Amino acid sequence: MLEIKNLTAKIADEDKQILNGLNLTVEKGQVAAIMGPNGSGKSTLSYVLAGRSDYEVTEGEALLDGVNILEMDPDERAAAGLFLAFQYPIEIPGVGQMTFLKAAINSQRKKQGLEEMPTPEFIKLVNAHAKKLGISNDMLKRSVNVGFSGGEKKRNEILQMSLLAPKLAILDETDSGLDIDALKVVADGVNAMRSPDRSFLVITHYQRLLDYIKPDIVHVLSAGRIIKSGGPELALELEANGYADIVGRAA
Repeated sequence: MLEIKNLTAKIADEDKQILNGLNLTVEKGQVAAIMGPNGSGKSTLSYVLAGRSDYEVTEGEALLDGVNILEMDPDERAAAGLFLAFQYPIEIPGVGQMTFLKAAINSQRKKQGLEEMPTPEFIKLVNAHAKKLGISNDMLKRSVNVGFSGGEKKRNEILQMSLLAPKLAILDETDSGLDIDALKVVADGVNAMRSPDRSFLVITHYQRLLDYIKPDIVHVLSAGRIIKSGGPELALELEANGYADIVGRAA
């Protein structure tokens, strides 16, 4: 599904490299967790894959189903099946939830050569997905994320993800600011989307999220490269012992 080869990247207009020859493979249908200390490059990896303009790739490639997405614009990456759930979803005053969701769905359908979704079908689809995530009709009538709690913003992003049905979903510390109830709702939404044809890259500091979204493999990122990979037990080891020992051995 995703193959990253020797990816090197930095913030545009700065000299310091953040990703340093990173190599990573995510198999089709796999849930891969990325863990690592602060400043290791976790969020940078998600931004680079999504095409954020203030990051510059200086070397390497990232293949989604064999196609180098680093050569695509962000909207083309989304149409190809990439989705990024942000650590801190932004508010968009004046843009209604339903307007935003319909524009996103129909933009994707247009890229895929499909007709726009009829309004009755769209409303039925959104209501069905929103109900599963505990999103009220009142939330759907408001501007995107405006006045939402942290948990509501995250549930809203999972709603967007479920409607767009990406091939590869990147969750950038989606557990930030969530209480246990909200975390369970978000995790249930993610787990309901697991399939042999969809992969997830779950970026997190803590084991807590992985108690609810069970990874198939865990990768440790430090100084912009993967330094260790293992099964779910690796996350438990990190939770118990911290990163210092693993990072020290890799130095």
